[in-house]
Amino acid sequence: MAIAQLSLITVNCADKEELAEFWAALLGGEIVYRADELAVVHTERGSLCALRVPNYQPPTWPNGDMPMHIHLDLRVDDLDEAQAEAERLGARAAEVQPGPDLWRVMLDPAGHPFCLTARAPLLPVGPQPEKQEEN
Repeated sequence: MAIAQLSLITVNCADKEELAEFWAALLGGEIVYRADELAVVHTERGSLCALRVPNYQPPTWPNGDMPMHIHLDLRVDDLDEAQAEAERLGARAAEVQPGPDLWRVMLDPAGHPFCLTARAPLLPVGPQPEKQEEN
């Protein structure tokens, strides 16, 4: 039984609007939510969040000092239960928890960060009904 549902993929950046507009255009999506530090792009296959972070440095892929900057946000019903189950499966809580009442930053067994949250939108995936035009 799954304990979480993929809510969106978050990509760190310096300019959230520029990145969100790029991904919306590339993927044929639209920006459906904006806040001070983020913009969410929704497509028929899923959602992506452009997250502005202080002092952002782009990755130096495939080699270099700066690794990639993507993490998963997973929507859960109960943060405490989901954290306990993730830990049982091999994850560990990150030392820094900037918003533990809103989300939990976890590290997978290889050290990749992901977030558990009960507040992320559960956006529909797949074809959406066409909007009706008003007369």
